[in-house]
Amino acid sequence: MIPYLGPLDLFPPVEMAREDMGGLLAVGGDLQPDRLLDAYRRGIFPWGTVEGQPLWYSPDPRMVLFPEEFRLSRSLKKTLNSGRFEVRFDSDFRGVMANCASTPRPGQDGTWISPEMKHAYTRLHELGWAHSVETYEEGVMVGGLYGLAIGRMFYGESMFSHRTDASKVAFAHLVNYLVSNQFGMIDCQMYTDHLASLGGREIQREAFQARLAELIASGSPRSVWSTDPLDPAR
Repeated sequence: MIPYLGPLDLFPPVEMAREDMGGLLAVGGDLQPDRLLDAYRRGIFPWGTVEGQPLWYSPDPRMVLFPEEFRLSRSLKKTLNSGRFEVRFDSDFRGVMANCASTPRPGQDGTWISPEMKHAYTRLHELGWAHSVETYEEGVMVGGLYGLAIGRMFYGESMFSHRTDASKVAFAHLVNYLVSNQFGMIDCQMYTDHLASLGGREIQREAFQARLAELIASGSPRSVWSTDPLDPAR
């Protein structure tokens, strides 16, 4: 049985996650900021809702990307050097979430980014925990991503692209910012070929939880995000 969380119930240990169900750990609770931050600190994340109830996951293995292992391809480096795209940080968080929710994805019917999710993460953004990176072409947003930062840990949530390499450019700038500010790991949650092509890889839950604990306890270098100071194509 999957545990059902009432308003005051704590999360069960992550070792109880059902691997035959993709790492599903619990159902219920709420999407209030304190609940969400507690979940991420424990290595748990919400992935969709059923009848308004959040579904909480902690898969094993876990897809991660260590910033120093980011794979910058020749074609992406060429795009970065071209100056075709303008990149901004935290300039339109709502817009990024809306695009992530509405952009069709191969093999995916609909989106897990429900109105409840949009409201919850927008609130985290207003509180300084959630951040976005946007890619613009001629003043129009054509790609981007969003996620959370706790300590020196970044949790990637979703990305979208309306132009070739637009989301990859945003990701390259994110990685450069994280490296510059000594972040140690990006949680990518689930395996995808796209993330693997950028340098992501799977690690076992035990290793993930140990590294996570170190990074969230190490403190955040700054609370205000801005475009990275170094050229990511360098």
